[in-house]
This record gives sequence, structure tokens and C-alpha cells, in this order.
Amino acid sequence: MKKAEATRLEILRKAFELIYVKGYQASSIDDILAKTQVTKGAFYYHFKNKEQMGMAIINDLLKPTFASAFIQPFMDEPDPLIAIYNIIHYLLMEDEFMKMEYGCPVSNLTQELSPWHADFNHALAGLVREWETAMINSLEKGKKAGFVRKDARAKEVALFVMSGYWGVRNVGKLEMDKGVYRSFLKALKGYLNGLK
Repeated sequence: MKKAEATRLEILRKAFELIYVKGYQASSIDDILAKTQVTKGAFYYHFKNKEQMGMAIINDLLKPTFASAFIQPFMDEPDPLIAIYNIIHYLLMEDEFMKMEYGCPVSNLTQELSPWHADFNHALAGLVREWETAMINSLEKGKKAGFVRKDARAKEVALFVMSGYWGVRNVGKLEMDKGVYRSFLKALKGYLNGLK
């Protein structure tokens, strides 16, 4: 990797860490410069403004991470009900990056940025649609393979699971107790078992 590419990636990673903790709007360019320890000139060499950097965080950092954590498991596990449970369990109980007190970065950015920035809204909606589509496709294949009841409505299941995940992430931020996650996972397992 060339030095300029490495610098750009480091700016994105450090800026993302800051935004994950403080939020996008509360993180100024000066905060980002202090966190990344690059000069203003170096920042503006890579990004014309904070919005361009924010879009790069979504497209260059979040999208690949999101694909590996939220979508790839559906390719690796033929039973979509097992895949769904394993994804949510991993994200809530095992993922070392996502902290309870800060919630889910994609959900946070969606809540914070979608209402006022069309480009952010479009990019974040694309991530959510990818997860929804992967889950729906997996559920439909699972119905044909006998893992899922024939009368299960895949789109409704996907919406329920996604809403539950992001909802419990928000409750987790308030409660600061993984017991909330364990209760949700128990209920999720019961819901998924009912789809067999």
C-alpha cells in the first residue's frame, strides 16, 4: 500500500473511532485532526470536506465490515435460522469492536445523518437493503430446503429481526447491562424456532 493510501485509511479509521464514540455532528474537523494526528493539509489532500470523509467511512470501512458480519454468514450457513441467530449473537455478545455504550455504528449514523443528508441516507439505506436482501434470499432458499416453514413470510421475518437488533442495541445503550442482550437472544431463539 502506498504511503498516501495508508494515510487516507488511517484518517478514516481514526475518524470513525471518534465518530463512533462522539457522533458525526459532534466530531469537528479539529477533533478529527487531533485524533488522527495529521495536518489540516494532509486531511484536505484526501478529502475536500468532512462530508466526503463521512461518505468514505461508509463506503470504504463500514460496507466491507458490514458485508463480512451481516451478509457473509448467510453464504456460509445453509440454515438461515441458524445464520440469523449466530449473526445477532456474535454482534451482541462476541464482537469486540462494538461497545454496548455506543450501540451499532450503522444504526447510529442512520439515526443521526439520514434526515438531513441525502447522500448519507442513500449510502446507509444501501447497507440496510443489502442485509435485508441477503436475509430474505437465505430464508427463501431455506424454505425450499426444508429449514423454514413454507408459510413464513421472508420479508416480514427480515424486518422483524433487523428492527429487533437495532432496538435492543438502543436499549443496551440505556441499560448498560448485557442481560438485555441475553433476554433478547432468548426471545429471538424462540421466534426463530417457531419458523421451523
